[in-house]
Amino acid sequence: MHVVANAAMSADGKLSSRRREQVVISGPEDFARVDALRASCDAVLVGVGTVLADDPHLTVEDPKLRDERRARGDPTHPARVVVDTRARTPPGSRILDDEASTYVLVGEAAPEDHRAALREAGAHLLETGDDRVDLTSGFAALEAEGIDRLMVEGGGEILFSVFEAGLVDELSVFLGSLVIGGREAPTLADGTGFVEEFPDLALESVERIDDGVLCRYAVE
Repeated sequence: MHVVANAAMSADGKLSSRRREQVVISGPEDFARVDALRASCDAVLVGVGTVLADDPHLTVEDPKLRDERRARGDPTHPARVVVDTRARTPPGSRILDDEASTYVLVGEAAPEDHRAALREAGAHLLETGDDRVDLTSGFAALEAEGIDRLMVEGGGEILFSVFEAGLVDELSVFLGSLVIGGREAPTLADGTGFVEEFPDLALESVERIDDGVLCRYAVE
């Protein structure tokens, strides 16, 4: 499986404010880029924190991109994936509508009533871990479902976790022209952080988009 991580962050490296409310960081050019990136993938992954905070849809917006997917024999939209150890995704979430398939990676500790509610809402549950989702086995399970190209959209905890597990092949970061600040505000890679061995990146391109800069990296 090829994994592409994508994020938009402020000039000081924040994904949103300390209230963890969505902040508009990029503009229409970058929105179109992200839409095209989604359209090029078999699935788009977020953590349950993003679902609870933003209720994202994670579908392809541009009708031309949807037509291109259908023309090559793909579903209209990529599948959606939620990393959700305790199955906290609300059954009424937009990510669980019938626009696309949705997988929820859960841990063994996920309550059965929560699992049942998600299955009733149409989710495909994959148990991959005990007290927390094991991303390595989770990604292997997704690959067995036919997902060969996966986009990871965040948030910061999930982005750190996929780097920690050594699962990222590419990273695209839009750097916006604003400062958010706040020691409690989420960053590109939260979690416990790295202290000895750090993921190495190779800068492949830099491009000005909207009022910011897009950096693309290969993960070595």
